[in-house]
Amino acid sequence: MRDNEVVEIGPEPLSFADVIEVARGGAAVRLTDEAVAAIAASRARVEELAESPVPAYGVSTGFGALATRHIDPALRAQLQRSLIRSHAAGSGPEVETEVVRAMMLLRLHTLATGHTGVRPATALTLAGMLGAGITPVVHEYGSLGCSGDLAPLSHVALALMGEGPVRDRDGEHTTAAEALKRAGLEPVELAAKEGLALVNGTDGMLGMLVLALHDLTRLLKTADVSAAMSVEALLGTDRVFAPELQALRPHPGQAASAANLRALLRDSGIMASHRDDSCTRVQDAYSLRCAPQVAGAARDTLDHAATVAGRELASAVDNPVVLADGRVESNGNFHGAPVGYVLDFLAIAVADVASMAERRTDRMLDVARSHGLPAFLADDPGVDSGHMIAQYTQAAIVSELKRLAVPASVDSIPSSAMQEDHVSMGWSAARKLRRAVDGLTRVLAVEVLTAARAIDLRRPLEPAPATGAVVAALRQEVAGPGPDRFLAPEIESVTRLVAGGGVVAAAESVTGPLA
Repeated sequence: MRDNEVVEIGPEPLSFADVIEVARGGAAVRLTDEAVAAIAASRARVEELAESPVPAYGVSTGFGALATRHIDPALRAQLQRSLIRSHAAGSGPEVETEVVRAMMLLRLHTLATGHTGVRPATALTLAGMLGAGITPVVHEYGSLGCSGDLAPLSHVALALMGEGPVRDRDGEHTTAAEALKRAGLEPVELAAKEGLALVNGTDGMLGMLVLALHDLTRLLKTADVSAAMSVEALLGTDRVFAPELQALRPHPGQAASAANLRALLRDSGIMASHRDDSCTRVQDAYSLRCAPQVAGAARDTLDHAATVAGRELASAVDNPVVLADGRVESNGNFHGAPVGYVLDFLAIAVADVASMAERRTDRMLDVARSHGLPAFLADDPGVDSGHMIAQYTQAAIVSELKRLAVPASVDSIPSSAMQEDHVSMGWSAARKLRRAVDGLTRVLAVEVLTAARAIDLRRPLEPAPATGAVVAALRQEVAGPGPDRFLAPEIESVTRLVAGGGVVAAAESVTGPLA
């Protein structure tokens, strides 16, 4: 962590690293003096509007389809409380702590831009909750992604008010009132405009996008490692990855993936063993030959999604907003379409990369296509089943990934008496992408586990130094070829190795940083 595990939050854009450090690393946050000044300036303008006899949306009126009612000043504190209590209407399983912390951080950043009109004390209390490790309980269902992630953010705001359940730093359930008290924080009594400012953003879906981008950056490198291992295991060729061939189709992701494959397969004894005239094959199957085209397209998709996420991290999403010249204007920036689209796009890429990995695994198990490997890589085929059902597990996951690739963002269910007549479903796109990322992790783990076994079965031929390092790392976790044994724990061990970056680290110990 940087700066003794404290991330500074000002009006300037957050970085991806900021989000990861706070969401996953548990880093505390500090509002900069510039942020506090910007918050105070916009608050002064909101208070002017609150005193005006002219209705101002979200300040002195109701919300959504109820925006036509002018609210008496005596009822405005109740208006804000009622907004949060009624909108904290989520249902279903708890959302992961890292997602809630990312969402809290991103909402705090929007407050720090000085475009929302909240009081400094409100923003400082939200920052204090992050520092104290207080995580409001947020539920799976409730957001349509427009106006932002209303229900999830309302559960956060409810905790800020000292109401509802939370988890403490140790993950234990307690009440918001008790957690705030232990942290030395006072519950916030919301004032005009504050309830709306705390819930009207796309922070949940954006937080999940940033987390997915972080994970997929590592997983796409892992996909290159697993593909290289399978190419070796299946006695494939590396000639198709030559730079002069890749340059004929100059997609940057494809070039990066092919470069990784060349580095991973360099000096392979297995590859050298069939470079002479004894090899009669003209071409490898697509799942080998086209690996950089598919993984490369996924990388380019990831880059596009990162561009969108970067723009969102530079955004101030609220409605209405306080502009620099003092105007308070309604807008539609809370609509989640930009984020929802790329979340769906990534789910498509994830499904395709996993599908190709599963096809390579299947080839290693089939005596008609594995070029000399025993059936299912079994020790005694017929008595032993080897990795037969590990591939079933892969296939089941890939089938689900295809369903998860169906876009959520093309759906829309009108709400709020037709005031919100088109919604993004970006939160739903984010939730299914999280499941898809987990599925890809497991599919790649099975391919790595299977390819390592196949490489061992090719001995005395030696693998490339890089793929050999990966096999050696696996052998610290799971045993090599032999009679059938309980396979599920081995799959879980390799899944953890993939998720934690151990597979990539082992390969990079030889190749240096992969692209």
